[in-house]
Amino acid sequence: MRVALFVTCLADTLFPSVGQATVRLLERLGHEVVFPSEQTCCGQMHINTGYQREAVPLVRRFVEQFEPYDAVVAPSGSCVGSVRHQHAMVARRAGEEALALRAESVAARTYELSQLLVDVLGVEDVGAHFPHRVTYHPTCHSLRLLRVGDAPLRLLQQVRGIELVELPDADQCCGFGGTFAVKNADTSTAMLADKMRHVLSTGAEVCSAGDSSCLMHIGGGLSRLRSGTRTLHLAEILASTEKEPA
Repeated sequence: MRVALFVTCLADTLFPSVGQATVRLLERLGHEVVFPSEQTCCGQMHINTGYQREAVPLVRRFVEQFEPYDAVVAPSGSCVGSVRHQHAMVARRAGEEALALRAESVAARTYELSQLLVDVLGVEDVGAHFPHRVTYHPTCHSLRLLRVGDAPLRLLQQVRGIELVELPDADQCCGFGGTFAVKNADTSTAMLADKMRHVLSTGAEVCSAGDSSCLMHIGGGLSRLRSGTRTLHLAEILASTEKEPA
């Protein structure tokens, strides 16, 4: 399959290893991965803060860049959630019905990484090896908006050498929520404290998730505690073939 990578703003600017891991993983599975070089932000930040009209050019750019491909993959449930549930709506509210129809078509073949692997490609064992104790945080958008279900856990369960431990109250938000963490800092900090307490209770070396934004929030808190627990994106674990503990 010829797959286009939508790398997302956060991976592009702060966590490039996540995009690189996504490419390595899919190529290892025999798929051609294309990177449309003119891609930009999906517009989620604009839409969620009330700037819907300003997001229309970003929706148009996304459609133009990714329309030619059979499938689009992003290592982010949050951004895929925006593409799936916001793009056509934003175009329609701006009176651009033709763009809305094109956006719906592209959205229908845009997938979060675990969705593409499990639901589209039918793969659970990706040949990964990661000999560490890991717990998994299911991010809000992947859990509630995309409904990826247990696809990420099914992928992790097949990783050789891994010790996968259940995260207590896993379905509870970590408190990031984009601008929510800025506008409601006290509430966000309290939610993060709960999430970190549950992560540390597992004794995990690594906390993983499918969104770099949530991992940035959780990882920042854990580093301030000097806990020794690190965060790592799902794509990086699935792309790993390490034979010895790091």
